[in-house]
Amino acid sequence: MHFASDNWAGAHPKIAESLSKHADGFAAAYGTSALDKAVAQTFNEIFEREVTVFFVGTGTAANSLAQAAVAKPGGVTFAHREAHIIEDEGGAPGFLTAGARFQAIDGAVGLMHIDNLKAAIKGFAPGNVHAGQPMGVSITQSSEIGTLYELNEIAAISTLCRENGLPLHMDGARFANALVSLGCLPADMTWRQGVEILSFGGTKNGCWCAEALVFMNPAHAREMPFIRKRSAQLFSKSRFIAAQFEAYFTDGLWLELAAHANDMAAHLADHIKASTKLRLAWQPRANEVFAIMAKDMSTKLHEAGAVFYDWRAPHSERNLVGENETLVRLVTSFATTPQEIDRFGDLIA
Repeated sequence: MHFASDNWAGAHPKIAESLSKHADGFAAAYGTSALDKAVAQTFNEIFEREVTVFFVGTGTAANSLAQAAVAKPGGVTFAHREAHIIEDEGGAPGFLTAGARFQAIDGAVGLMHIDNLKAAIKGFAPGNVHAGQPMGVSITQSSEIGTLYELNEIAAISTLCRENGLPLHMDGARFANALVSLGCLPADMTWRQGVEILSFGGTKNGCWCAEALVFMNPAHAREMPFIRKRSAQLFSKSRFIAAQFEAYFTDGLWLELAAHANDMAAHLADHIKASTKLRLAWQPRANEVFAIMAKDMSTKLHEAGAVFYDWRAPHSERNLVGENETLVRLVTSFATTPQEIDRFGDLIA
């Protein structure tokens, strides 16, 4: 019963097969192969416009380079208090932007509240060198706790960004999970709502190691070739990232895998709702389920073979968890089976 992380899951067989297929022979290096170019064209088709794509090895690299692309002296990016870019990337975004700062914005269930964002931006008077200057806004879709921004909420944030001359970045480590949950097109969740830069994740959804930085307006990516090289993220044999994306997109595999992971999360949530021993912390919208249970129950489940992480309660939800309770995160993936879910359900019934 593996619910620790979708990062723990392996690679889907079709993606592994594609890697093997492209392992033979020779191909131009550094993103110039025919396969690299074909996958770049696939991104254009998926997003229904010409985009510029840069393959990188990790989500942290994608997020950090997105910030480096818009960095300003004394720059400040606004993101949710618990955003990965603030809490879980070891200072990489600040390092790769030569010292940019990240201001935490509050909001319930993992989502920035637009009024809080508006007040934070307003706090920076133009020309005040002591405070620095706003350089961008970053949202996470799906959020760090499995919740989602609705399309109109993304649009409202992007409108505020445009009014203040700030680019909007989306951390899409679980982009596909959010997309299938909302039932919309990739363009609808990104540039049609004003998103300018996207960290597009494939690793959590069945790829071996495939992440991409997508610029919705190629004009904004002029310096990125140099920034990526300087940051040691220009892969010589980038065809192996392209090979993963080739299989990932073929016949809608990426959406199929995400839909399965989301379905397994919903099935898991149903078991938790039916249990008197656990309760849902909030309703899951993608493939992460958060539950509250007694601490000794958590120990028993671990001893029975369930693998999951205890989780720190979000700032806005810190009163949900009692003194002798713990909040846990259970993540499903393309590799999760109904049998695993039902076995867990038996343990908590």
